[in-house]
Amino acid sequence: MAGPRGASTAGAGAATRVVARSKPLGRRLRENAWGYAFLTPMAVLVAVFVLYPLVGSIRYAFYNWDGIGEATQFVGWRHFVTVARDKYFWGAFKHTVTYTVVLVPVQLTLALLLALVLNNPRLRFAHAYRAVYFLPAVTSAAVVGIVMKLLFARISGNFPRWLVALGWVKPSLGIINDPRLVLPAIIGIGIWHTLGYNLVYFLAALQTVPRELYEAATLDGAGAFARFRYVTVPLIRPVGTIILFLAILGSLSVFDIVWVLNQGGPFYASEVVSTYIYSYAFTSAHGSSSANYGYASAAALFMSVLVLGVTALQLVALARVRRRRQELGN
Repeated sequence: MAGPRGASTAGAGAATRVVARSKPLGRRLRENAWGYAFLTPMAVLVAVFVLYPLVGSIRYAFYNWDGIGEATQFVGWRHFVTVARDKYFWGAFKHTVTYTVVLVPVQLTLALLLALVLNNPRLRFAHAYRAVYFLPAVTSAAVVGIVMKLLFARISGNFPRWLVALGWVKPSLGIINDPRLVLPAIIGIGIWHTLGYNLVYFLAALQTVPRELYEAATLDGAGAFARFRYVTVPLIRPVGTIILFLAILGSLSVFDIVWVLNQGGPFYASEVVSTYIYSYAFTSAHGSSSANYGYASAAALFMSVLVLGVTALQLVALARVRRRRQELGN
């Protein structure tokens, strides 16, 4: 039962909230004028470069438009029907899902293992190792794509003979020109390129775990795996859930490396939804005579539905984690 002091504190807090809500709107705006002033430039940029193009894309999805002049040729739902029946779109969708399903678990597992190693206070030069692992993440994806393209071209002429004898590689095609190898190569590049972000996230999560819990578990006879399972995992699970969904959303929107490396080729073997949309919006793709911004907008809305679904799952998962933490706290 709360004492008189607790009751008075709660009452004071409630009174403060009532007073804050009862202030006139003009007074609240004046009191927070500097806050709104600092937010205004970002709000304008978001409105111009995010909200306006988003609304425009929804409108243009119902028009046949090449991006020049005013859209006048209304086609209704035709673009959406065409996207739903297009084998190239579903091929790109399959590659996007494959990229995500393979990259996310492999990358997060590697990031967590490296974070556990680098979080060891007895490890010498830990900061140097963190910088080395994070360095690829701050490198432009376009630059990474160009460098990897040159690297693969160099490797292609020097395959081990046993790989050629088994038929796993073809020296005449190389790696990025082989439909069987180009997508695995892109997945490998993606794992390496963005590993640093998840490594830093997991490191930050691990550093919130109190050392006293590890010491108490050790005194109780818990080994390294038991400490990881019963101490580390429960405490970093909320952050881990956020990292998981951020990794999924980032993987679903992969574009730069795929486009720079091979523009979705050869023969659409590495095309993802982002390159599919880009090729229709800015180039003549898949046999079309010119760019079709309206069709690209319809395909983008298809992909947006998927991303919104993942975001909804993220909100549900976070709500469950929050509710579980509250239950444990009570």
